[in-house]
Amino acid sequence: MTSTYWPFVVLALSVAFIVFGIGKLRLHAFLALVLAALLAGLLTGKESWDIVQKDGTIKTVSHLAGVVEMVGKGLGDTARDIAISIALAAVIGMSLMESGGADKVVRRFLALFGEKRAGWALLWSTFVLSAPIFFDTMFMLMAPLAMTLALRTGKDYVLYLLAVCCAGTITHSMTVPHPGPVAVVEDLKISVGESLVWGMVIGAIVSALGFLVSRILNRRMPVAVRGSGAVSLENLQGISNRPESELPSFFWSITPVVLPILLISLTTVFELAEKGVPGAAALVTLCGGHDGFTWVRHWVDFLGHKNIALLIGATVAMVVLARQRGYGLKKLEELVGPPLETAGMIILITSAGGAFGLALRSAGVGDSVKALAQGYDINLLFLGWLVAVIIRLAQGSATVAMLTASSIMAPMLATTSLGCHPVYLFCAIGFGAMFCSWMNDSGFWVVSRLSGMTERETLRTWTLQTGADSVIGLVVTLIGSKFLPMI
Repeated sequence: MTSTYWPFVVLALSVAFIVFGIGKLRLHAFLALVLAALLAGLLTGKESWDIVQKDGTIKTVSHLAGVVEMVGKGLGDTARDIAISIALAAVIGMSLMESGGADKVVRRFLALFGEKRAGWALLWSTFVLSAPIFFDTMFMLMAPLAMTLALRTGKDYVLYLLAVCCAGTITHSMTVPHPGPVAVVEDLKISVGESLVWGMVIGAIVSALGFLVSRILNRRMPVAVRGSGAVSLENLQGISNRPESELPSFFWSITPVVLPILLISLTTVFELAEKGVPGAAALVTLCGGHDGFTWVRHWVDFLGHKNIALLIGATVAMVVLARQRGYGLKKLEELVGPPLETAGMIILITSAGGAFGLALRSAGVGDSVKALAQGYDINLLFLGWLVAVIIRLAQGSATVAMLTASSIMAPMLATTSLGCHPVYLFCAIGFGAMFCSWMNDSGFWVVSRLSGMTERETLRTWTLQTGADSVIGLVVTLIGSKFLPMI
């Protein structure tokens, strides 16, 4: 009993410390998260820790020193995954703002859809474009558009931000090739095609309903556009007032955003082709056979790696800025400095959140959830959603929540009738994994820092939006499983 419930005590105490540290002691988020990770590690009560060293060997370290090593490893592992991407995306965002590219795209949006439908346009464009892209990367690319759109219309900044957030988080949890959905597809033994079709269909319904929640949050929590560190508010206002003749063409304005997405998407196409999805043979033939496919795949994997794709996008964005404004290399160097400094702070805070998540996993929260879940006989769709919710709240990562929940639920399918197609369990787990992103999730800090919102404002908008989307997703999934079970 003690071993089952103690991890939840560790979770409660560390969460309380973060809330108290940031809210009352006014600790910087980085310090609060690192201290919370250390606290969680100390409370695990382990006598020793097995830490993977730089050379790949495993070193056993005593309890107190091991806690410090564990926190450092969690921070470093997270930074390895996000640092380059965040830095390059920050450069792209600055370049789009300074060149007027973001404003050009927004003007075209408003001309095509009108101001009343601008939010819907941003929602659906993000939904389509984000299917193959990690949420953090997608938000960093789309945030300048939301910011410029709010400046041009003079209102609804929260609505535009949440339109990007709503669509981006849903595709992150519902579509292959994101790692969470890939793991669930494999565990539940459903086809990639089925997961893509139904994940996108149900995800689109939830995105539309979630956008209605965004409208409510926008009215209840109005936030003015602020400089994000990469570009000051004064510069943003000046850029927004430029005449059309001073802006780059629409093609070169949108290219730094779309090109990385297309390159990453191309990698996804080749990954799916290798798994034998319909149309794979045609792609292999187009490449000149298996050997040609393999050769092309090497280059596609290189150019479509998120860091290389974003590097290409950043290069294009800076070239457009230099040509449009007549800047030389020295001026570009001056302009790149502030966004990289902002990116550095985001990387530190996000990585500290990763360390906190590792500490909670090391405390055994996931194992405790698994032990408790197996003791109850309830609807498997709801149980899959609930397990993913608890894991998500405990350690922050939607991907880890999906991995854990699917590994728990998959064995239950062998002994318990689901009553519907397993794709509904796939959806339930995906929606559970996006529930109420807060301070131990990298997405929380990316949204907070790049949007200019405070922690409190982010909790009252982004966190509530992800919670609402998760619950709406569960309801839509349950209704679908009842009226269209597909068995």
